[in-house]
Amino acid sequence: MSNLRELGEFLKARRAELTPRDVGLPETRQRRRVPGLRREEVALLGAISTTHYTRLEQGRVAVTGPVLGTLAQVLRLTVAQRNQLFELAGNEVFQRRYRRARQIVQPHLQRLLNELPAIPAFVLGRRTDILAWNAMAAALVTDFGSIPPKHRSYVRLLFTDPAMRTLYPDWENVARRAVAQLRTEAAGTPGDPRMSTLVGELSTRDEQFRTWWGTDAVPGRGVGAKNLNHPLVGALTLEWDTLTSAADPEQHLIVWTAEPGSPSDDSLRVLASWTAGAFTPEGDP
Repeated sequence: MSNLRELGEFLKARRAELTPRDVGLPETRQRRRVPGLRREEVALLGAISTTHYTRLEQGRVAVTGPVLGTLAQVLRLTVAQRNQLFELAGNEVFQRRYRRARQIVQPHLQRLLNELPAIPAFVLGRRTDILAWNAMAAALVTDFGSIPPKHRSYVRLLFTDPAMRTLYPDWENVARRAVAQLRTEAAGTPGDPRMSTLVGELSTRDEQFRTWWGTDAVPGRGVGAKNLNHPLVGALTLEWDTLTSAADPEQHLIVWTAEPGSPSDDSLRVLASWTAGAFTPEGDP
């Protein structure tokens, strides 16, 4: 009961820190008696009843993992705050949070992939799992469809596929940033068995991964430019950007483009013509 009261106080304090604008609600001219969001606004965004949410803040009812996950998104919690929230809910809920259904690419992200026949794009999920891709992404990076789903992790590919070290002339910098990004995710998901398996495998197989995993490094950015050395079309300089799904913030659409009229743009067009029909755009079944 003590934990439930603390959890309720945590929710109440975080609610007071947010404004309607922070969570995408319209501002009104009506003055609020207390700062922050109203309980009914949090309940509305979390798709639960105001009565149930009120009881949560009062520490009068237990809470399930799915409801906590939704509230963590509604209240815009950081990784550290999410961990604190689940710990306050109790060890059983904290462990159940990882018994989640396998991620399936969001339908709107799949539609975007389908509408980008000449632009390499793919969707990353938890642990850098590759959830879906288009034919150009397969032509540019690797044939994702030939990789078993349980091994279809971008970080894993960087360290286990020798072709990736050739594809990226600056492979070490790319790999170190990917490791730093994975460490950031791992810190926010203690107890995730699939994360532990991935890190354990790569630490055993690769000395560089093992070394970098134990050091502090700057995580990769969500946007930038990379140089690639493609086996068919040669040197490429591509700009990439990351679009995060609002429906599932753990899914990210990665898009690679070239400056119009540049040699890299011409090379992408050549690659598209050479590989037409050679690769199948696909998502996890």
